[in-house]
Amino acid sequence: MSRESIEEGATSSPLLLNDRSQIRGRDDASLGGDGQSGGSSATTVVVISTMVAVSGSYVFGSAVGYSSPTQSGIMNDLGLSVAEYSLFGSILTIGATVGALMSGKIADYTGRRLLMGFSEIFCIVGWLGIAFSKASWWLDVGRLLVGYGIGLLAYVVPIYIAEITPKNIRGGFTTVHQLMICCGASAMYLVGAFVSWRILALIGTIPCLFQVLGLFFIPESPRWLAKIGRWKECEAVLQRLRGENTDVSDEAAEIKDYTETLQQHSEARIFELFQWKYAHSLIVGVGLMVLQQFGGVNGIVFYASSIFVSAGFSGSVGTIAMVVVQVPMTALGVVLMDISGRRPLLMISAAGTCLGCFLVALSFLSQDLHKWTVVSPFLALIGVLTYTGSFSLGMGGIPWVIMSEVFPINMKGSAGSLVTVVNWLGSWIISYAFNFLMNWSSAGTFFIFSSICGLSVLFVLKLVPETKGRTLEEIQASMNPFSAK
Repeated sequence: MSRESIEEGATSSPLLLNDRSQIRGRDDASLGGDGQSGGSSATTVVVISTMVAVSGSYVFGSAVGYSSPTQSGIMNDLGLSVAEYSLFGSILTIGATVGALMSGKIADYTGRRLLMGFSEIFCIVGWLGIAFSKASWWLDVGRLLVGYGIGLLAYVVPIYIAEITPKNIRGGFTTVHQLMICCGASAMYLVGAFVSWRILALIGTIPCLFQVLGLFFIPESPRWLAKIGRWKECEAVLQRLRGENTDVSDEAAEIKDYTETLQQHSEARIFELFQWKYAHSLIVGVGLMVLQQFGGVNGIVFYASSIFVSAGFSGSVGTIAMVVVQVPMTALGVVLMDISGRRPLLMISAAGTCLGCFLVALSFLSQDLHKWTVVSPFLALIGVLTYTGSFSLGMGGIPWVIMSEVFPINMKGSAGSLVTVVNWLGSWIISYAFNFLMNWSSAGTFFIFSSICGLSVLFVLKLVPETKGRTLEEIQASMNPFSAK
């Protein structure tokens, strides 16, 4: 449990808030770590631990990006219909939804490190099942297992990173999760243009094995150790994370005080989220995930190659171009996260995705009308690249960051499960329906996506708070005023 998360639970007690402000002021002057306003830098242990953790994010991206470059190969080799391949592409999200439902409870019971290793076992078995499949059902079982694994990873990786990093670098380090998802998907697009789908599945096991081996060399989350009462281990891990010459006694004592305070709050059930005092947080958290998914991202990511072919452009050239745009834009988002703030990046990102979908829709419309036939393939390419770059800049990762900031600690487990399930269900709906929507009307499909992306700009403008540079107490007091009474 991160210190920010621990602090969230205090918003119901103004007196405790004042006491903690005094503690934080003392900490800011005396130590590096999660609670200070500024000074702690990343140690070698924090960097290595983050690298091992985000190997799971890379696995996530690899799984998402796999279905785009392999569509024609799998359909030809195994004789799959469009409906059967749509099931293969979308069944990943069914497994991920199940994993997401279980992730919070498992992470609290086993710890963050063990859960990452547990999830990779499913991913490895799933990738091998895909690689050696002889029939569609075997293929689907493998994809389902990979989905379950990444459903667990999608929750535990950012949680682990947030719990080990100091506050002043938390934003950038946490968004490396999204950067590595992007890198994993991009690598699949790139490598998939040159190797068979079976070899590509075997390549998918490499980052899984890297994380499994790396987990033996990184520490457990100190916040989780505090939560289960292993105080000495918590302090020892903090010392390792912050550096041997850093005094962590105050930070460890504060974590202990906060954890003991929060043990007085029972973990809320999911139905308790639907109270008026949590309405703003719920609308923001769930709303961003709905808009993220129904803006069409997984339809475009899963079937990028076929989109380019339908528009009259080379599928392999188009997907390689996506890689060239996607990775730098995601890296730029990581850099800007704690500089420009969440809201500006989200609005610029959503506006860009709106424009990108609109350009793709115009490309397909011009084909339907038999006009601008020479220009329309390039219009589709520019549209998809605009969408991909804009999504990578903000809408891909920021909704997850904001979700971790807006829910009180006693609601975080239930809220995290709800929001993650909503995200994966939306992903499944779009990835399954996308081919059918394209058969109905390619131009109409992208006009719908463009409208939803435009709605995202208004949603952020009117409802999403700026959380950069604010403590979680301040965020909670502004969003859930009733909980402070």
